[in-house]
Amino acid sequence: MTMKSTLKRAGYSKVQRQMNDVFIHFTSKVIFLIILLFSINLFMAGHYTPGGGFVGGLLAASAIILLLIAFDYETVRKMIPVNFHFIITLGLTLAIVAPTLLFFFGTPFFTHQHTYINVPVFGEVAVHTAMLFDAGVFLTVSGTALMIVTLVGGTDE
Repeated sequence: MTMKSTLKRAGYSKVQRQMNDVFIHFTSKVIFLIILLFSINLFMAGHYTPGGGFVGGLLAASAIILLLIAFDYETVRKMIPVNFHFIITLGLTLAIVAPTLLFFFGTPFFTHQHTYINVPVFGEVAVHTAMLFDAGVFLTVSGTALMIVTLVGGTDE
């Protein structure tokens, strides 16, 4: 006789559902971290290889959508307390300010500049103004995708 059947005979009808919930909750947290790290990798590699802010933002949103599937909206809201309107506003501001600042310094619009900085662990790292623009796209796309999913899902923000 198994433990599940013994518990079901004792009157615990939600045993199977609770066991599945523990498995789904644990695996969704692990997969969330893997998808989020891959999203950051795509964002960082986007200046030299395919990827960037748009694809990285969609992957970041899909990682949070995975948590929304495994947990309810309020639980995810407690885990990740982020206002989607603020994320979209910040992303649009970065995407507009990065090329506009360079325009005011005499370079053509969307002409990106770069420099190199020394980071203690990584050594010399190239920093582009395109990275600021891509960060804006990343935030805008992920915030918009999450807002659409929550609005279609029927939750009020």
